[in-house]
Amino acid sequence: MKALILEEFGKPYLLKEVDKPLAGKGEVLVKILASAVNPLDLKIKAGQAAHAKAKLPGILGIDMAGVVESVGEGITRFKAGDEVYGMTGGIAGVPGSLAEYAAVDEALLAIKPRNLSMKATASIPLVFITAWEGLVDRANIGPGKKVLIHGGAGGVGHIAVQIAKALGAEVYTTVDPSKVDLITGYGAIPIDYKNLSVEEYVDKYTHGEGFDVVLDTVGGEVLDASFKAAKQYVGHVISILGWGSHSLAPLSFRGATYSGVFTLYPLISGKGRAHHAEILQEATKLIDNGQLTPNVAPGTFTLNTVEEAYAHMNGAKGKVVIDIEH
Repeated sequence: MKALILEEFGKPYLLKEVDKPLAGKGEVLVKILASAVNPLDLKIKAGQAAHAKAKLPGILGIDMAGVVESVGEGITRFKAGDEVYGMTGGIAGVPGSLAEYAAVDEALLAIKPRNLSMKATASIPLVFITAWEGLVDRANIGPGKKVLIHGGAGGVGHIAVQIAKALGAEVYTTVDPSKVDLITGYGAIPIDYKNLSVEEYVDKYTHGEGFDVVLDTVGGEVLDASFKAAKQYVGHVISILGWGSHSLAPLSFRGATYSGVFTLYPLISGKGRAHHAEILQEATKLIDNGQLTPNVAPGTFTLNTVEEAYAHMNGAKGKVVIDIEH
């Protein structure tokens, strides 16, 4: 099969012919048709994501969608011909999706939504799992909750907004004024963070009380702002980029709580992988019910033009996805 091999961090991929994998015990051989590009992919390639524990030479690419070609011993959930998707590799030495085929742990896969193309489906796994782990697993959002999502037009953010709306929450999001239409289309209330301070928008939208749930998808100063936006006693702040040094005083003075999300852990450790498939089954339900639509960038990219795909991410209006040609 053809695969992009990264031999050194910071160097170009090499398109090579390598052995097609076989489905081992508990594995599914997937013919990959689409591979999404995430900011994490770029960091891994550049050698700037030690937490992903990438091993070289290796095949990168975290998200994929494709068709089951064969199944290994003990597989009961899938059969040849099933259309599937998942966050299946590209880290910790697990072969990723920048290849024509992958032998995937069945616990990482779910049946593809009926209402999406392969390309759009491939854009879902990492961002949906991340948003769901934060909003649902950690914060248990639901009707009556006021939820603030920082970066609501971003990859994780636009999915988080739609999950929160689907589960009945009242959703607010900080967003660049140029992307307000996207946010209002999802039914969320945009916050002009460039012209309003944290204190000002907390006062404007919550009468000074703060938000029940705050999801930070940006990190840094935005996480510090999140601590100031949490509601007294019941506020819960979740961050997907909770790195660096932060003062917890604003959070402590509110008696509020904090949770971090590390979506890569099941893939790195091998523990808890089945929950990723369970989360993607929820994604499939929301998509097929018309409650969630991914924002996919226009343009066609292949294994031969992967560097163009990566460059296109800067300023792209939506998730960039690579078509895997056969």
